[in-house]
Amino acid sequence: MTAESGMWDGDEAEEFGGEDASGTAPAQERTFAALPPAGGRGFATSWWGQSWLRALEDTALDSAQLKAGRRLARAGAVGAVSVRPGRITAVVQDRAGAAYRADVVWEPLSPDGWDRFVDMALERAEHVAALLDREMPPHLVEDAAQAGVDLLPGIGDLEPSCTCEAWDHCGHTAALSYQMARLLDQDPFVLLLMRGRAERALLDSLQVRGTRRAARRAGPGRAAPAEGVPAGEAYALGALLPPLPPLPEPPEYAGETPNLGTEAAPAPGVDAGALTFLAGQAAEEARRLLARAVAPGHAETPVEAALPLGADAVRLAAARPGAEAAQRLADASGRSREGLALAVWAWEFGGATALRVLEEDQPLTTETAARARAALDAAWEEGERPAFRAARGRWTLPDEGVQVRSAPDGRWWPYRKERGRWAPVGPPVRDPAQALALARASR
Repeated sequence: MTAESGMWDGDEAEEFGGEDASGTAPAQERTFAALPPAGGRGFATSWWGQSWLRALEDTALDSAQLKAGRRLARAGAVGAVSVRPGRITAVVQDRAGAAYRADVVWEPLSPDGWDRFVDMALERAEHVAALLDREMPPHLVEDAAQAGVDLLPGIGDLEPSCTCEAWDHCGHTAALSYQMARLLDQDPFVLLLMRGRAERALLDSLQVRGTRRAARRAGPGRAAPAEGVPAGEAYALGALLPPLPPLPEPPEYAGETPNLGTEAAPAPGVDAGALTFLAGQAAEEARRLLARAVAPGHAETPVEAALPLGADAVRLAAARPGAEAAQRLADASGRSREGLALAVWAWEFGGATALRVLEEDQPLTTETAARARAALDAAWEEGERPAFRAARGRWTLPDEGVQVRSAPDGRWWPYRKERGRWAPVGPPVRDPAQALALARASR
């Protein structure tokens, strides 16, 4: 930190962690280097970061200050962020270049609150396993709330303090709060540190309390049963389990497609070329599903739903089966050849989701529409935002021939009108303003 400005230099903003100078206690403060400007991207991509933002925006009293904070955070005006129990701190520069120290205070959990949190975690083996693996499962919030422990802020929980001497949230403290969401993308354990418990201390508590619980169950003067203990308690005890064998590496390609076009004439009604193509596609789909099943985090990956006939025809057409087979796929799916080509174009951008956005117009929820308008307002100065013609989930600038479309997952797709048809021109993004920029750039 420089004495003149009170700001942290980038090379001084290293992250604190591990043990203190005595080599015994875990650090109770972590400092994160300043993050680059967010540009047109959303402030958070993880579940924890987005949940923090929702809690912040749902409990804030002054939307104007939130808007000012979003702009400052998006512009990269927030310096290094210090996180410690009950407080986050950073130096934030306003648009004129003046620097202010901003603090956001949140009363840490009481010792009793932490006891209830640890007891709750020990009741659920999956919570213990996830925490020991340095993971924070989203349903931890709901289970903690049932135990009377709030992991996300409510109305009045976040108390701002800034050297600009604002009496409530100002743009500087709001910018710091938005930056916190990006830190939670990096490491959700930062939230538990602000609530009062460093990561190492929490894991030690799980192990110590798990050991005591196992001893109580064994009874006084008796050893634990020789046949073993429940898996949750084994994890809580920090048992060194033998490693599982490594998963097999999936093949890089599905192998050679069988040649069904033999010298003998195929049976009447059998298209040997189409059958060869389908066999190759089935083999490739099996290889893809195998790779997905053994990939890291596969247990948390939702099961894919079976594609309807129309979407599966587009998937097959995306493999370029040839003109004759493409026509058959178009006929089977009720599309023209031009319509199938457009559907394939969308599919190559994002699979079944992109196809739904192309062919279905889903209405926006009130909350999604409000967030989209807020994002657009934040991307332009007042009075400069373009006037959209909004209809359900499609927002259009007719004079420019560009459009943004909402997807069920909350992302926005850039579209452009070509030869009388709307076509996707880029991948989806969280920010509708960025999607509009992509659509305009494609012209």
